[in-house]
Amino acid sequence: MRTHFIAIGGSAMHNLALALHDKGYQVTGSDDAIFEPSRTRLKKKGILPEELGWFPAKITADIDAIILGMHAKADNPELLRAQELGLKIYSYPEFLYEQSKNKTRVVIGGSHGKTTITSMILHVMHYHHIEVDYMVGAQLEGFDNMVHLTEYNDFIVLEGDEYLSSPMDRRPKFHLYHPNIALISGIAWDHINVFPTYENYVEQFEVFISMITNGGILVYNENDPEVKRIAEAATNPIRKLPYSTPDYFVKDGTTFLVTNEGNMPIEVFGAHNLNNLAGAKWICQNMGVDEADFYEAIASFKGASKRLEKIAENKRNVAYKDFAHSPSKVAATTKAVKEQYPDRTLIACLELHTYSSLNPEFLKEYEGALEAADVAVVFYSPDAVKIKQLDEITADQIGAAFNRNDLIIYTNPEAFREYLFHLKFDTQSIALLLMSSGNYGGLHFDDIKELMQ
Repeated sequence: MRTHFIAIGGSAMHNLALALHDKGYQVTGSDDAIFEPSRTRLKKKGILPEELGWFPAKITADIDAIILGMHAKADNPELLRAQELGLKIYSYPEFLYEQSKNKTRVVIGGSHGKTTITSMILHVMHYHHIEVDYMVGAQLEGFDNMVHLTEYNDFIVLEGDEYLSSPMDRRPKFHLYHPNIALISGIAWDHINVFPTYENYVEQFEVFISMITNGGILVYNENDPEVKRIAEAATNPIRKLPYSTPDYFVKDGTTFLVTNEGNMPIEVFGAHNLNNLAGAKWICQNMGVDEADFYEAIASFKGASKRLEKIAENKRNVAYKDFAHSPSKVAATTKAVKEQYPDRTLIACLELHTYSSLNPEFLKEYEGALEAADVAVVFYSPDAVKIKQLDEITADQIGAAFNRNDLIIYTNPEAFREYLFHLKFDTQSIALLLMSSGNYGGLHFDDIKELMQ
């Protein structure tokens, strides 16, 4: 089968391209910008475009499928040529569904936690040598790609993103997967540029539940009131399995999970991650892994990339980075680190980087999000606000939104870097938490390791 990717360089798109290449498909693609690690990984497989740009001549009648990335615009010259030739055009999630029609589809949805839960499930399957197809939003230890597709595996595990499918298809991605087994981890308003009201955002999850196949299973977090409400209100013929945060305790910097087999030390920590673990356990049990085997495997799970990832540590100090940017995730992550290191000064640094977080109307959602931190720092770039064509926000607005008088605010990357480099790691016990979906205007996280050496 011959496939062509319009915008092949994206994180998700290049992983799908690699998966299809490994499956034996003939893969080509184009993009106007390709960065690392996509460039090197595509080149290694021989599918890196020879030159950057869009080339309608690449689009020929013998192509079986065009796969359209979010980076491509509706007036993309290759897309226009494909439409002219009447070729079959798929969004990323549409094509994944086509690849999984004859499999049991397990879809993990939620405003937060879905990458971690998907990663936990795949870790358990890998530990027990159970082969499954998958698509996950982070690079996992022991896995070559973020997408894996075969003709023979019975299950496919999909991270179900609620963002739009493509420039042509404005449906949320997870509406297209039609799960046999679904999970919803939590609902907290996000993507306000697409879902302008909270009610509109919640509605997407109600639709997701309605898309579960008849006789399918919904695993849902009953600790989240909104998730519990919409799950219990659903009337389609499905089985509903609630989960909640299990009992655990922290001793000497180690989190112990309370189980029927005794107290079990685990690598991950924080109430939100223990909640994620409970959801993953239900899913794995419905995929044929019993409870004892789940616990045996999950004990060695260290976390997904960029999700509470430890980047540096010495005897007195520790530093983590986390992808957290939504208010609920920021609050949960900050609380988790303070709970794990109660005797250390927690310095929590949040970059406001996404469209939602830089929106003046949305800022108020962050009230109390950094409450657990001993020292709270917010970084944002006024240039990023301009690029996103948003109304200007001021330090006073941010201070008022977080409702914290001692909030430290930086807008200059160099000034923020100087702040970090003057922290007294040699005389204090510090837990440093860096939360962002960006990089604080160019911060190199390896520099943090040097600070703690």
